[in-house]
Amino acid sequence: QTLLKPLILQPPLYFFIARMSRERAKRATLPPAQENIEKLEKVVKQGNYYGAQQMFKSISARYVSAERYSEALDILKCGACLQLENGQVTCGSELALLFVETLVKGKVSYNEETLDHVRKIYEKFPRPLVPQNLDLTDDDDDDMQKLSEAIAAAKTRVECCSSFLKASIKWSAEFGALRYGSPELHEMLADYMYSQSPEVDMVKVSFHFVRGRNLKKFASTIINFMGKCYPGEDDLAIARAILMYLSLGNLRDANKLMDEVETEMQLKHLDFPQSELMQFVNYLSLTLQRDALPLFNMLRQNYKSSIDRDPLFNELLDEVAKKFYGVQRKSPLQGMFGDIFKMMGGE
Repeated sequence: QTLLKPLILQPPLYFFIARMSRERAKRATLPPAQENIEKLEKVVKQGNYYGAQQMFKSISARYVSAERYSEALDILKCGACLQLENGQVTCGSELALLFVETLVKGKVSYNEETLDHVRKIYEKFPRPLVPQNLDLTDDDDDDMQKLSEAIAAAKTRVECCSSFLKASIKWSAEFGALRYGSPELHEMLADYMYSQSPEVDMVKVSFHFVRGRNLKKFASTIINFMGKCYPGEDDLAIARAILMYLSLGNLRDANKLMDEVETEMQLKHLDFPQSELMQFVNYLSLTLQRDALPLFNMLRQNYKSSIDRDPLFNELLDEVAKKFYGVQRKSPLQGMFGDIFKMMGGE
């Protein structure tokens, strides 16, 4: 007769079962997230922003630990929106970043529903105007102080919002969006950077617009910038945008953007820049429609003085040659331009 031996759990199996039991118990003891959200909303309404911040972080961490990611996201989204609504940009952006980190931890797929949650947080970032009509000619200390504070606050807003959206773009690229991330998120970042930066960097703004899909918004932004830049440099903004599209191998949107800019300027009775740089861009677009590397090289040589007006243009054109004609770059990119091309997916 065969004797049945008692079941003895091996140490690794025992510890695994014990751990799973603890995790199930942990998940069971947490109340529905909405109960905590209602309590936290009251703390914020009382003006205790710091206390609420610590509670949002610690309570959401418990739900993450229990792998109740959906509820953790609800808590963090609520916290980010409430803090931002009350002008607590640093606190709000910290919770917004934790929201994205939780998307990654929970391996949440990119879709329209999740994108809408990110958009709702983004829309809560403040958009105040820099104080206008300040009389700075008399060295008024009060006006100077106001302007200084407004510029510092604007820089903080842009840095915080940019960090949140860049993290969101990275998540979207990893969990289901396009290779360069969600076009909608790129458009949000480009728009916020342009509208809120005290000193607009059109290279960075254009970088994100070319990964979006809103050509009309991009064209309007370029035209608006042309009215603010130094005289004689308005053509640089157009050329930069076109070359950025071409450096991605995107001839279609490069041509569409040019058409959009020309059309909008006509409607606004503005003069389109007539310069050698604009001639070069037009000839380049035609050349790239054919297998004409010698002509491409000839254009670069003939319009060298115009191209040299912006050091970025030669870097972009090297990438265009690689994308359209298979010409390998001679040396790796350096400095700021190297960082830009790494973001663009360049080698």
